Amino acid sequence: MTKSLPNPLFETKKIRNVTIPNRLVVTSMVGNFCDPQGRATDQFVKYFEAKARGGYGLVMSEALVVSEDGKGFVAEGGIWDDAQIEGLARMTAAVHRYESKTFAQLIHAGRQTLQKWNNGHQPIAPSPLACPVRKEVPREMTAADVARAIADFAAAAVRAKKAGFDGVEIHAGHGYLVAQFLSSYANKRVDAYGGPLAGRMRFLLDIVAAVREAVGDFPLGVRISAEEHMPGGRNIEDTKAIAIALERAGVDYLNVSNGTYGDGGTTPPMHGPHAWKVNNAEQVKKVVAIPVITAARINDPLLAESVLLSGKADFVAMTRASLAQPELPNQTKRGEPSRLCIGCMQGCYDRMQSGDPITCLVNPNCGYEYLDDLSPLKTPKRVVVVGGGPAGIEAARAAATTGNCVTLHEANDYLGGNFVLAAYAPGKGEFTCYPAWAVGELARLGVEVRMGERATAEAIRAQNPDLVVIATGGTPIKPRIPGADGPNVATASQVLRGEATCGDRVVVCGGGQVGAETAVFLGITGKKVTVIEQLPTIASGESPAVLPFLMGQIAAYKVNVKTGCKITCIGEECVTYEEEGSERFLPCDTVVLAFGFRPEAALASELGDLPCKVITVGDAVEVKNALTATRDGFAKTLAAMR
Repeated sequence: MTKSLPNPLFETKKIRNVTIPNRLVVTSMVGNFCDPQGRATDQFVKYFEAKARGGYGLVMSEALVVSEDGKGFVAEGGIWDDAQIEGLARMTAAVHRYESKTFAQLIHAGRQTLQKWNNGHQPIAPSPLACPVRKEVPREMTAADVARAIADFAAAAVRAKKAGFDGVEIHAGHGYLVAQFLSSYANKRVDAYGGPLAGRMRFLLDIVAAVREAVGDFPLGVRISAEEHMPGGRNIEDTKAIAIALERAGVDYLNVSNGTYGDGGTTPPMHGPHAWKVNNAEQVKKVVAIPVITAARINDPLLAESVLLSGKADFVAMTRASLAQPELPNQTKRGEPSRLCIGCMQGCYDRMQSGDPITCLVNPNCGYEYLDDLSPLKTPKRVVVVGGGPAGIEAARAAATTGNCVTLHEANDYLGGNFVLAAYAPGKGEFTCYPAWAVGELARLGVEVRMGERATAEAIRAQNPDLVVIATGGTPIKPRIPGADGPNVATASQVLRGEATCGDRVVVCGGGQVGAETAVFLGITGKKVTVIEQLPTIASGESPAVLPFLMGQIAAYKVNVKTGCKITCIGEECVTYEEEGSERFLPCDTVVLAFGFRPEAALASELGDLPCKVITVGDAVEVKNALTATRDGFAKTLAAMR
């Protein structure tokens, strides 16, 4: 008999005088949901409410800017003005409808910003050194600037208390203003706020003292990067010393993260290991008695439980996991499987950095909670979905969630379509988590899934549907190149799926995302691989957060890359291509075609005489990426049924 043990994830724990109902935390992540004045919108409020409803014990606000010139993102939330309190109060009230607690994170971006996001104000910093990512040279802060910033943090904490937050957190990590003072990497001052560690800590300790005086007996925490991974940056030993000083100063908990702008590893994608820096949190926990929160690509409740049982932290942050599944805590408590974050970075990190509102590839409702009507229809409809890729999965899920009778047709014997191929690329195995979850989720919702069955117009008409959703995705493009149909030629899809074998010398024609990843896939097996791409760069369309990992793999497995080249002929033993106006020949055994995909929507025209509504979604409309496809399938289906 299996022994049932209490799950530490659902134990309560106090932070100062506030009892947190469980150990699962949503830490701060900018959503770009606020208006130009930094005020919370309905989108902002509903986004956080979903996490509280889902059962997370502590739901922190996104980073709230304490000074008008301190925004790090275009639509970041603010707490520098009393006019911002009302919107934040709506957010805290929404969270408090459930058992969750909520803390406000207070931030100033320092040099990690742009003038255009701060009404033309030049960024400020402890020293006039440009951020390696934002690149604008900041103005060195005067003594008056330092005093003003300290006062701004204290005033912001008072506003947070008025808005109904249960505590506040000072962001002293990830290279923002407070972290800049802490690190000799960014702080070159020789006054009382520079020099040795004691001087570099003074700005943070003065903020802590000012905030404590302003808010009194109120939970106060600090987020800090344990290691900065930059020349001259702090390491774990520096951070342990800072942690001791913070506890002595009256800080109630520490939120231990890692990295800074420019290190490339603050928020690792699927290529990074799980729980990759919890050992740093453990090191901090050894030198303080106050609670410690850890955050390190922990996307599975089993991993979170392991971290707690190992004694490495007191709370586990599952922020990106909360985007993928706001209901994860409640589902875990009930013993149900959850949709997991796959670390793709497309909806969260990439959109955050570009200034767009964040969302999630595997959860197209994320960020749209204020907009999507998921209430059951009064009169259920008969819905037929054709195609079981990401767009089709989400179309079927949207229809079933709102109480309709749904049938999904998929020609393959598996769900996921071309998305499954992405999992075959090195480092992307977790992509299978999404279609694997969808199998169970569609069954739970009562969707009839007809696998291995190519839907025909006749079969669809026979079902007498009220709505048909065409989600047939895309098919590989075969170029009009002499020899492209030769026996030594295969598509990238065939190679990744094991449907074609390759010789020792392989030429991959097309260096987009699929071509580059297929080249690495072959390089790992010892093949001598060359990628030929007509554009000046390869891997176009890859996430900016993932691209450095992919390029590192290309270098590690010695993939030869030729850009600005055009393939003109494929022979039995070589490829002919043009480079700088000259014809060249490259010997090879196998040629792999990776020219992308084109929409496959022929079925839609065959259904033109149906008396019901027919919509086309995802790649069947325009081939983009899975992030676009899931939202398109979900949102268009919801709209078509109302």
